[in-house]
Amino acid sequence: MSTLITRRRLLATSAAAMAVPALPANASILSLNRISNYLNGLQTAQAKFTQINPDGTVSTGQVFIKRPGRARFEYDPPEETLVMAGAGKIAIFDPKSNLSRPEQYPLGRTPLNIILERNVDLSRRRMVVGHEYDGVATTVVAQDPDNPQYGRIELKFTSDPVELRQWIVVDGVGTRTTIVLGEMTTGLDLPSTLFNISYEADRRSR
Repeated sequence: MSTLITRRRLLATSAAAMAVPALPANASILSLNRISNYLNGLQTAQAKFTQINPDGTVSTGQVFIKRPGRARFEYDPPEETLVMAGAGKIAIFDPKSNLSRPEQYPLGRTPLNIILERNVDLSRRRMVVGHEYDGVATTVVAQDPDNPQYGRIELKFTSDPVELRQWIVVDGVGTRTTIVLGEMTTGLDLPSTLFNISYEADRRSR
């Protein structure tokens, strides 16, 4: 299975698990309210990521996030694919395809929308179907309660301070794709053009 197909599955329905740093012995499960507050306060962020695909292959790159509703996944060479979220859509730019314009999907039909929506309230929404602590990190499993066929997302957070460390997207047939985040830099001034799908498409067509 190609990494492009995996990426389409990751975002259109929408870490090998890597170790999360050890927490203090007195750490405990993070409440849904605390996680929601953390996500709502995460306005901009940048981090390196490692993607573990269902077939065992690994991709790397950088992710840029600008909440609400915007994200950009730049994959390292030799891959040339770019994935963007903006204006309520997900777009996949693949120079190797025969398409002159990117493939696009509604962001609301992907699990990624759960962490990009304007007001996250996990304690109120019926989307949370799992919430546990394994002694190292808190994991929240969420899905669209009205459309479980879109798949689910498993979010893993460490505490002191609260930080999103990885997510796993599980598609409608149970295929798992993991994104492990490196050190995250927040509070950045990210230009809106980074997340403008039309701008990127026009730039590439020149």
